[in-house]
Amino acid sequence: MRLFDSHAHLTDGRFDSDLSDVLERAEEAGVHALVTIASDLEDARSAIDVACSTSPPSPPSQPRVWATAGVHPHEAERWTPDALDELERLASSERVVAIGETGLDFYYDNAPRQAQISAFRAQLGLAERLALPAVVHSRSADAETAELLDEFAGRVAGVLHCFTGGQALLDAGLDAGWYVSFSGIVTFANYADEDLVRRVPEDRLLVETDSPYLAPVPMRGRRNEPAFVAHVLARVAAMRDEEPSHLADATYRNACRFYGIPE
Repeated sequence: MRLFDSHAHLTDGRFDSDLSDVLERAEEAGVHALVTIASDLEDARSAIDVACSTSPPSPPSQPRVWATAGVHPHEAERWTPDALDELERLASSERVVAIGETGLDFYYDNAPRQAQISAFRAQLGLAERLALPAVVHSRSADAETAELLDEFAGRVAGVLHCFTGGQALLDAGLDAGWYVSFSGIVTFANYADEDLVRRVPEDRLLVETDSPYLAPVPMRGRRNEPAFVAHVLARVAAMRDEEPSHLADATYRNACRFYGIPE
């Protein structure tokens, strides 16, 4: 069974001491490819370095790794025209396969909402200009995210990562032709949106760890890592009454298609 962790943060400091071991465990678990996601410009540089270090002739015991370049909504207050120029430069790396993660987070409000909207719109514009997909974070901002999806509909491909929104945002994403990704949250005892998991067409579905965050059951309390995406996949398959091996192959193909990565 081949797996694709479509969203991880390998540059997090919690991986500094054993990243090579983490990647080897991922490969042993069937994770043959993953994308490490950037949260700001410095993080994007680090993500590109990680991806380059695992490109051929990397050890066959490790999965293939690609990177994104983007500014998270928590960092939107630091967004400037110069940041846009630097982001475009970073996105020219052959290991960068998407812009993000960008989006809106009105739950924590770590940056002013208008700054988040401005940075999100600018990054969607960059994704359009570079013909790259966008990785989108949305929390407690369903209506505003849907408005920007509608604004760029048909112009930018994207994924609603770690989806925890409502049906209206899900429908907006699907209507725009976007993908939807689920994380370890679907394994939590209080998860109550199984109907939304079932509503996503098979060819638009992705799975992720968002590691080192959100370790899935039965790994709660531990640092999350890409190998654990198998638990997310198993739970999503159960919710959809599908065979895990079938869904693993489908989500692997979907991730390759979305990120423009050869299977």
